[in-house]
Amino acid sequence: MPLDSVIAFDPFRLDPAGGQLWRDNAAVPLTPKAFAVLEFLASRAGRLVSKRELLDAVWPGVFVGDAVLKVAIREVRKALGDHPRTPVYIETAHRRGYRFIAPIVSAAPGAPAASTAATGASVPTAHHHVPKVHYARSGAVNIAYEVIGSGPIDLVFVMGWVSHLGYFWNEPSFARFLTRLAAKARLILFDKRGTGLSDPVPISQLPTLEERLDDVRAVMEAAGSQRAVLFGVSEGGPLCTLFAATYPEKTEALIMVGCYARRLVDVDYPWGQTRDQRDQFCNSLIELWGGPVGIEERAPSMRHDAAFREWWASYLRMGASPGAAVALTRMNAEIDVRDVLPSVRVPTLVLHRRGDRCLKVEEGRYLASRIPNAEFVELDGDDHLPFVGEQDEILDEVERFLARSRVPTLHERVLSTLLVVRADVGDADREHLHRVFEREVSAYRGRVASLGDPWLVASFDGPGRAVRCGWSVAAVARRSHIDVHAGIHVGECDLDEPAGPVVAGANAIAAAARPSEVLVSRTVVDLVPGSGLQFADRGLMKIAGSDLPVFAVAGV
Repeated sequence: MPLDSVIAFDPFRLDPAGGQLWRDNAAVPLTPKAFAVLEFLASRAGRLVSKRELLDAVWPGVFVGDAVLKVAIREVRKALGDHPRTPVYIETAHRRGYRFIAPIVSAAPGAPAASTAATGASVPTAHHHVPKVHYARSGAVNIAYEVIGSGPIDLVFVMGWVSHLGYFWNEPSFARFLTRLAAKARLILFDKRGTGLSDPVPISQLPTLEERLDDVRAVMEAAGSQRAVLFGVSEGGPLCTLFAATYPEKTEALIMVGCYARRLVDVDYPWGQTRDQRDQFCNSLIELWGGPVGIEERAPSMRHDAAFREWWASYLRMGASPGAAVALTRMNAEIDVRDVLPSVRVPTLVLHRRGDRCLKVEEGRYLASRIPNAEFVELDGDDHLPFVGEQDEILDEVERFLARSRVPTLHERVLSTLLVVRADVGDADREHLHRVFEREVSAYRGRVASLGDPWLVASFDGPGRAVRCGWSVAAVARRSHIDVHAGIHVGECDLDEPAGPVVAGANAIAAAARPSEVLVSRTVVDLVPGSGLQFADRGLMKIAGSDLPVFAVAGV
C-alpha cells in the first residue's frame, strides 16, 4: 500500500510520491519495480511478507516467477548496501518471503509502518536512535560494537549466549531498556566473535573465556574507554567476573543480572543442569532453531505475544547458526568461575528475579555470597531476560548503583595464572633454558616474574596462554635433552612480585610433575572450555593445605 509521506530508516528516506530513494541528500537509483518492492516491504516493517503477496502487489495480473523477485530484491540490497547473510534492512525467510527489519524512524500518521498495533510488528518507535556499528580489531577478528549516550561513566553491556546488535533495536522493550541505560552512562554494546555482526568463525574456533576477555579489551580500547562498569546478563556473568578479577584497573564496578557461576550441577552447586538436561536442550536447538527456542524459560510473560515470538526467533537465527548455538551451549556449560569469585575486588551488584525459570535465584545468591562485599537484590518476576517484564525495577536498581560516588582504588592484586618450571641443570643448559623460557613467555603474552634456581616463574592474564607456553617450553627443553617439570595454577597475587598461596600451589604442582610433564590445577581446566586443550586426570594432591584435583596436559 503506497504512503503519501516519506518513510525514513537511517540513513535512508523513501519518497513514494516522488518515486525516489535518498541516502542523506543523495539520490539512490532504483528501477521502478525494485522501488515498488522496497516501498511495499518498508510500509509493512517488521511483518513477514510472503513471496506471493509481493508478486501480486508489484506485478498484478502478470505471471512471473520467483527469479524476477530475487533480481529485484538483489537490486534493493545493493542500493542499501545490505548483505543477505548479515542483513540490516531486509531479512529472508527461507522459502517463505521477506521482512523489512530496520527501525522506521518516521512515517505518515496512522500508516502501517508507523504503528506496531497496525502491523503486529515489534518495531521501535521514532525516539529509539539506532547507533552506528563500528568494528574493533581483536587479533585477526573484527568485533562489531556500538556506542550510545554520553554519560559520565562507561558501561559495557555483555549479552548472554548469542546476540545481534541490529536486532537489539528491533524489539521495543529491548530498545527502551538500552536507551534508559544510555541516559545515565556511555553505553558500549558488542557482539561476541562468531555471533551477530562480528566476524564469523568456524564452530571449532568459537571464543573461549580468554578470547572474550581479549575482545572486551579490544572494544574498550577502540571505543576510547580506559575504565568501565561491566554489565553481564546470563552467560555474560562469568565473562564479566573473570574480566573484573583479571583487570581491576579497567573495571569501575560489576553488575550481573540473572547470572551464574557454573552451569552444570555439582555437589556444592545443586542448582545447575544435569548433563542429560543440557544434551536434551542441545538436541532441541538442532530441531527447533529458527523458531522462538527457549522463550518459555527466558521470557514466559511474552510467550504468547506473536510479535515478540517472531522477534525472538529472528534474533536467535541471525545471532548464530544452529551448529554454533549448540557449540556455544556445550562450551558455556563447562565453564566454572566459582574459584574466581573471591578475587573480584570491585563494587558489585547482583540482581536476580525470584521466579527466574532459566537460572534459579539461588545461583544469584551464591554469586553474591562469594564475591567480597557484593550487594544482592532479589526482585519479583519469572522472566530471565532483563528487558522483559518489569524492567523498570531492574533499571531503578542499576541507576541507584551507578549514581554512587566512588574513589578510584589502586589495585595491587589481580587474578593471574602462574606457570612454574623446575629444572636441575648445569650452567650451560641453565642459560639455554632461561633464553627459551623468556622467549616463549613473551610469545604467549606473559611476564617473567623470576629466573631463580631451580625455579622459573611467569604470570599470565589468561590460563590458556599459560598452558600453551608451558607445553612449548617443555617440548623445546625435551628436544635439548633437558628434563623440566611444569606446574600451572590460578589465583590472586601481587602485580609486581607474585607471592602467596598461588605461588606455593604452582610450585607444589610443578614438583609433582613428571619429566617433561605439565600439570595444572582444576581451576585452570574450569576456565578453558572450548580451547581445544586436552587434559588427563591425575587425581588429588595437596595444594595450599587442601586436597585438590590436578590434571596433566595431554594435548594443545
